[in-house]
Amino acid sequence: MRALVEQMVRAIVDHPEAVDVKEVATEHTTIIEVRVAREDVGKVIGRQGRNVQAMRTILTAVGAKDNRKVTLEIIED
Repeated sequence: MRALVEQMVRAIVDHPEAVDVKEVATEHTTIIEVRVAREDVGKVIGRQGRNVQAMRTILTAVGAKDNRKVTLEIIED
């Protein structure tokens, strides 16, 4: 799932080299943390959160196959 998120985010941003994706897995939950350049945060979130919500929907579907809850967090520095 980490690679999927990284590929989607790199396609959206202007500075793909600044994308950092970390995956923290527990027993039934996976948390995916995304860090991007400050000027790209808005692009990842999208208008009214549409981009990030679409990514969360995809991750929920992928996680459902493995019976896991997946959370996507955009980390702002």
